[in-house]
Amino acid sequence: MQALGLVAEYNPFHNGHCYHLQQARQLTGADVVVAVMSGNFTQRGEPTILDKWQRTQAALANGVDLVVELPVFNAIQPAHRFAEGALRLLNDLQVVTVVFGAEHPAWNFDSLVAAEARFKASDFKDYHATYATQFNQQLSAQTGYSLTDPNDILAFAYYKARQEGHYTMNLLPIQRRGNDYHDQTITGRLASASAIRAAWSDLKTIKNTVPATTVSDLAQLQRLPSWDLLYPILRNQLIQTPVEWLQQIYQMGEGIEYRMKEAAQRALTYADFIRLVKTKRYTYAYLSRLSLYVILNISKVEHDRHQQVPYHHILGFNQVGQAYLNQVKKQLDFPLIVKVNRDERDGRFNLDYRAGKLYQNFTKVEQDMKHAPIRTVKEITLTSE
Repeated sequence: MQALGLVAEYNPFHNGHCYHLQQARQLTGADVVVAVMSGNFTQRGEPTILDKWQRTQAALANGVDLVVELPVFNAIQPAHRFAEGALRLLNDLQVVTVVFGAEHPAWNFDSLVAAEARFKASDFKDYHATYATQFNQQLSAQTGYSLTDPNDILAFAYYKARQEGHYTMNLLPIQRRGNDYHDQTITGRLASASAIRAAWSDLKTIKNTVPATTVSDLAQLQRLPSWDLLYPILRNQLIQTPVEWLQQIYQMGEGIEYRMKEAAQRALTYADFIRLVKTKRYTYAYLSRLSLYVILNISKVEHDRHQQVPYHHILGFNQVGQAYLNQVKKQLDFPLIVKVNRDERDGRFNLDYRAGKLYQNFTKVEQDMKHAPIRTVKEITLTSE
């Protein structure tokens, strides 16, 4: 069986994802679709609108055969580390081709990666600008291109990860369809995930933009998972934790721990907190991820340790995905986690377990302990445009 790989958040699963699946299958002729999907928190450090089991169910109902969780220490990272973690899992799962959307699929991303290799550390000394801004200044000067669209940034990251991992998989970018990534308007059957999240309670508006599985799950949603609801936990932790302990948190540096601690003592809402912490040096995504690292108490040492012990946590499969898993499992370098037990909880899976417990502020569903993978019959009901 030849496998096609996808990297996704499915936050939530919508018609654009259905289109992506259709195109990926047609272009590759693959026998099985394997999706590496973020768990309950996104790359930007925000809680997902639906939990990982609901999103797995939607993926399986609409064309994916096997869903594997991207561990949280890769899922809540900048694009290059997000892509690195995803491709490492897909490579171990012997995926032949990885298909992803891009705003400019015709670009030669390999040449852009080669250009980055010529950058010098001295090019990134402006502390009044974000790394991304300085990066694009250098890239534009050398190639005439700038990576400003989210999917192009991820496409670049996949090519870089393939090169650095010495992987042989094919990378196939396809034209992204529908509204702009950040577009908040809903017109027609293709809308951005952010627009759907913004209108999550207005089912009449969004019902034509998502499959029935997503409509059903959103109808049961009582409140939108958000940083507004998590902020009391963050605020308390920042106030109670000594600065010298905060300094051990992953990605904490340049004295931002003092700024965050002071902001927590003044701000009663997450919006006010971010406003007080934000500078030109830090993006909103960076601060959101850092806030999550604080709540989860992810130390620099713990993060480095987790990077060395990748694993495949199986969230769901149909009979095709199960057959493929049986085909490759004896050749895997990384261990399989099918059901989380106490040893996994207290060992290599501990960080994901803690993230699941944090997400239970939004749901009564146990996210990990003894939660078996979702098993479905292969009945593909792809939504047409």
